[in-house]
Amino acid sequence: MSDADTILADLDVSRETSERLRTLADLLTKWNPRINLVSKSSIADLWTRHILDSAQIFRLAPPNTSHWVDIGSGGGFPGLVVALMMEESGAPKSVTLIESDQRKCAFLRTVLRETGVKAKVITARIEQAEPQNASILSARALADLPLLFDFAERHLALDGTALFPKGATWEKEVAAAKESWSFQADVIQSKTEPQAVILKVGELKRV
Repeated sequence: MSDADTILADLDVSRETSERLRTLADLLTKWNPRINLVSKSSIADLWTRHILDSAQIFRLAPPNTSHWVDIGSGGGFPGLVVALMMEESGAPKSVTLIESDQRKCAFLRTVLRETGVKAKVITARIEQAEPQNASILSARALADLPLLFDFAERHLALDGTALFPKGATWEKEVAAAKESWSFQADVIQSKTEPQAVILKVGELKRV
């Protein structure tokens, strides 16, 4: 079995979702040499490093979230993967992707068009986009936690939840964030990287 077949079997998603994720992988591989959506070295491990890594974030959200917002969407991880999983149980009712790079937004819109998935793509800087009142806010490989919390203050609903995948230095980032913020954080071990975690953050308040 190929990496794609193995991971799709592990995810246990519908045939429609499988086809959409394969379309994403094909388009990403085609577009990446021109606009650098993900690091060149990670393309060979695309299904684990990017697609499975994003799908595990989808699974952590409360079921039937009303509005999922992904900031700094880049090549679409995790936000585009979340949108493509619209047929799955517990999928969010709407997905918005915020990305400042127009070429990357063109890629995001192309994938949505070719898969027939409805999601909103906003071409804007995160701090300038209209506040989104997100039920779930996600961001991957975007910024350290204190800056992510600044963005969350603008875009996350008061009772919303942030899902932020983080690498080996996550504890330092949490400590730095506690200097300016009060929050609850569940720490969930990543399935794709031994030293990585996903921080599930709620009750965020500036102190």
